[in-house]
Amino acid sequence: MARRSENPTPKPPKEPGRFKQMWQVFQMTRRYDSQALPLMLAALLVPVVLGVVAALLLSGGNVLALVLYIIVGLMLGVLLLLIVLGRRAEKAAYSQIEGQPGAVGAVMKSGLRRSWRAAEMPVAVQGRTQAAVYRAVGKGGVVLIAEGAAAQTKKLVDEERRKVARILPNVAVTVLHVGPDADAVPLHKLAGRMNKVKSTLNRNEVLAVSNRLQSLGKNGLPIPKGVDPFKVRSGRPR
Repeated sequence: MARRSENPTPKPPKEPGRFKQMWQVFQMTRRYDSQALPLMLAALLVPVVLGVVAALLLSGGNVLALVLYIIVGLMLGVLLLLIVLGRRAEKAAYSQIEGQPGAVGAVMKSGLRRSWRAAEMPVAVQGRTQAAVYRAVGKGGVVLIAEGAAAQTKKLVDEERRKVARILPNVAVTVLHVGPDADAVPLHKLAGRMNKVKSTLNRNEVLAVSNRLQSLGKNGLPIPKGVDPFKVRSGRPR
């Protein structure tokens, strides 16, 4: 009779359930965002209160209608709570890496809609200052995102703009800055700001422009020292 293995292969750790994941997200968000809890409570309670008021005023004494109004208010409140939690969690997560070289890469990787074609690797890097320029293509044309102080990224941005204009002279180019300057776009608002760029291309044109830009080739530029855009993690609160 064959012996059983004395050291069976350990089972991989079980992933937390959906509710546990939501609780972890809530705990993280509350830790870094003091406004999250009041906003979430308001998002939940306001629709519930309105549902109760509507039930009392419009149900006409019908118990079924009374219950339905309250249930609708509760469901709407839960939906709004989840929306607020998602947005505040995203803001809290980005606040932990804002200001770090390579932070824009995290937005390029996971913060954009599917309609965007972007890489989390910068297309240009200034080795001494770690300033960088990222490129994305969407319905608004080509968007160059400068990471770092405007004075440090100006030369990089101008060079990338010239490259794009040389091979795509009729495509709009928008430049956004993420950095310490007063007029810079906060990291957590970058994706939203990109989505507001006026549409000038259709889906097929976006693909064609993206493929055309690949002809620029890889410049072999280094990633900012100390940052791996593939492994961006939230740090401690600053």
